[in-house]
Amino acid sequence: MIKPNRMLSASVLTIGFLFLYIPIISLVVYSFNESKLVTVWSGFSLKWYGVLMHDDELLTAAWLSLKIALMTASASVVLGTWAGFVLARMGRFRGFTFFTAMINAPLVIPEVIQGISLLLLFVTMQQMFGWPAGRGLLTIWIGHVMLCVSFVAIIVQSRVKELDRSLEEAALDLGATPLKVFLAITLPLIVQALVSGWLLSFTVSIDDVILSAFLSGPGWTTLPLVVFSRVRMGLNPEMNAIATMFITVVTIGVVAANRVMLARERRLTRDVQMAERNADPARPHVGRSASAQRGGEAGRRSTI
Repeated sequence: MIKPNRMLSASVLTIGFLFLYIPIISLVVYSFNESKLVTVWSGFSLKWYGVLMHDDELLTAAWLSLKIALMTASASVVLGTWAGFVLARMGRFRGFTFFTAMINAPLVIPEVIQGISLLLLFVTMQQMFGWPAGRGLLTIWIGHVMLCVSFVAIIVQSRVKELDRSLEEAALDLGATPLKVFLAITLPLIVQALVSGWLLSFTVSIDDVILSAFLSGPGWTTLPLVVFSRVRMGLNPEMNAIATMFITVVTIGVVAANRVMLARERRLTRDVQMAERNADPARPHVGRSASAQRGGEAGRRSTI
């Protein structure tokens, strides 16, 4: 008999998943709709994907958003890893409070304020130094990196705090340099956090509207801005088609990254267990039953 609490939990979980995924599923289904009306099904068709392939404005905006998202995610992981490592390992140095506030500020300051401040900064810099020459790829990228670094730093900080420092200290005692320890030991242990931060930064960047609206100029319109301007004129099945393509690409990427991380974690666990057995031959193998372990211990005591 199923307990009432378990039934309630399952019901709430099911309702939550339906609330989240039914709109996405309906969007994918209606991308194959033959009718121009996105809410009226008239038959299966791939014509909107064909129309999409000839829409230069939408394809150009999609490529620009994808390029900015890739650049943003990569830069955010590098800067965020450094910031998270400092927050987790360097202790309370002079200016620690100010540094922490600057890292966390983009998480609490509204994007409208960030967009206005960056716009004023770039305009002032252009008037004083002649750089940047207009607003485009570079300015959008800087704004997105500023926003995404905070997410990566928080993720890396929490992961670094959970690490067993004895592994790093043992490597230092054996003569490894701090850089070698970070690259050979610390980095592989936090790689899951880096992948998570990269994926989160990629998603935030490719989905951003507010910062992109402030920091983009003529000829540098991202995909969310194009979609937003077109949707205001009415829904179009072409939007469903490009959304379906992005959902497919992102899903494949997330599943592939998850499988790689799980395989790496299993391999790392197996290597650690093998190293422990080689270091201590008397240690019982993982997977042996409790009775077998007790029998082995009793045998060793009787031999002694």
